[in-house]
Amino acid sequence: MHEFELINRYFSKITKSNKGALNLNDDVFFDKSKNLVVSVDTYVKGIHFIDFKKPDLVIKKIVRSSISDLLCKGVKPKYYFISGSGNNKFFSVSNLKKISKSLQSEQKKFNIYLCGGDTVTSKTLSFTITSVGFSKKIIYRNKAKLNDDIYVTGNLGDSYAGLKILKKKIYVNKYLRKYFETKYYLPNLQPNLSEKLFYFANTSIDLSDGLLSDLEKLINKQKLSYKLFFENIPLSKNLLKLISAKKLKKKNFISRGDDYQILFTASPSKSRIIRKISESLAIKISKIGKICSYSQNSQIVDQKGKKITIKNKGYYHSFKS
Repeated sequence: MHEFELINRYFSKITKSNKGALNLNDDVFFDKSKNLVVSVDTYVKGIHFIDFKKPDLVIKKIVRSSISDLLCKGVKPKYYFISGSGNNKFFSVSNLKKISKSLQSEQKKFNIYLCGGDTVTSKTLSFTITSVGFSKKIIYRNKAKLNDDIYVTGNLGDSYAGLKILKKKIYVNKYLRKYFETKYYLPNLQPNLSEKLFYFANTSIDLSDGLLSDLEKLINKQKLSYKLFFENIPLSKNLLKLISAKKLKKKNFISRGDDYQILFTASPSKSRIIRKISESLAIKISKIGKICSYSQNSQIVDQKGKKITIKNKGYYHSFKS
């Protein structure tokens, strides 16, 4: 079974008396009475990052992916806790110095503060980060409305291209290698847009597992479907060049995860304010689709209205039942 089936079958029912848990169907815990917002994420070597040759960059990646959960809810992160399991090889003096320096850099960049954590000796390298913020409200999942427009910030696919390059599945010149590896390790978050989301977003999620899988999570409890316009899904100029030069397919890059952009829906009447905020903050925001009736099948279409099939919708953690 996949992770969401596991949660629904064994754990959701335990939280019924705890409203802040949001039925374990959102990115965060939200205690409205205390204005408390919390997210927890675990990252394992070989699954969430390929190796630990660049500990300074790996740590930045996992910190950003963790606070991304709060930012997509319209919440600025304030505190974080980090726990790690590993051995002397991973936690050498050299690596620990690099980790410490990176954490200081991320704290300064995002105005967050380390508050604690734990360390465990283990053969497996992993990190767990708890991010904490404070807000009177959040933007929930499963609040999309029929005929909402679907938007995404930034570009998709650069991180996946970086992963393929790091795994030596794709070979490029030094410039493109540096560009895509940077996109893989250092996702470009949107903290300045976060607090603006309340002006227009009905529902939102960050893109961690992939465009299609995360969009399905965004509306999973609602009797709704989606229609995405393939040509509107944003890719960077560098990725378009790569796809063209290597004769690759765009559809194989749009939903592979690790983008950490914000996916949200909004009423068509909000298009003007979204455009103004996009311009004022110099943040790319693309309208990529529409929320449709449940009677219609979710689909991706090209300019001529022809359906495009994408087999890999994104990443899912699977467990043997």
